[in-house]
Amino acid sequence: MTTQTPHVDHELIEAAAHVARTRCQGDNHTMAAAARAEDGRIVTAVNAYHFTGGPCAELVLIGAAASQGAYELHTIVAVGDRDRGVVPPCGRCRQVLLDYFPALKVIVGNGDRVRTVRITDLLPESYVWADHQLDVE
Repeated sequence: MTTQTPHVDHELIEAAAHVARTRCQGDNHTMAAAARAEDGRIVTAVNAYHFTGGPCAELVLIGAAASQGAYELHTIVAVGDRDRGVVPPCGRCRQVLLDYFPALKVIVGNGDRVRTVRITDLLPESYVWADHQLDVE
């Protein structure tokens, strides 16, 4: 039995790395994210750090994508400033990404060990927010 590894979208990684290099300035913006929408477009964003818990780049990206009419995302990646490379999403982002895009793929790992995994693999046996909503007739 062979296991097929999903394709790694290197163009997406480079888009996030470019934003991290050129837009992440100082302590307020230290992470960049890029996502490929179902129609092939790439959307990017940076985090908005604040001591009260500002949003991560992945969460800012969800809003940026929606503002551009990209409501279905296929793959996402986050990259740190100062050449830190690919950074996996935090727990909060994993839950939000799962709730918004249950079929989403996430690029994780570093160097030659970068790989693509499903969001459900990053948050096994998870709570699904939509499960609490009952169909009202």
